[in-house]
Amino acid sequence: MPRPHGFTYEQRADGSVVITHQGRSASTLRGGRAEKFLAEVGSGDEQLVMARWTGAYKFGNERTAKNHPRNRR
Repeated sequence: MPRPHGFTYEQRADGSVVITHQGRSASTLRGGRAEKFLAEVGSGDEQLVMARWTGAYKFGNERTAKNHPRNRR
């Protein structure tokens, strides 16, 4: 499974955090969620953390679903 890439984040003056993926806004976190995100992103793989927080995290079952007879053409 390829590693996530293309994510960036920006912490704004009002305390919110905007996460972008390849230049497009993927998620905006405010309040306690923004604080939790900043604590987590500082302690681990930033790209993986941002992918999980935006919901763009791949669980590894995409290949299985791709090969399912229902999805073949």
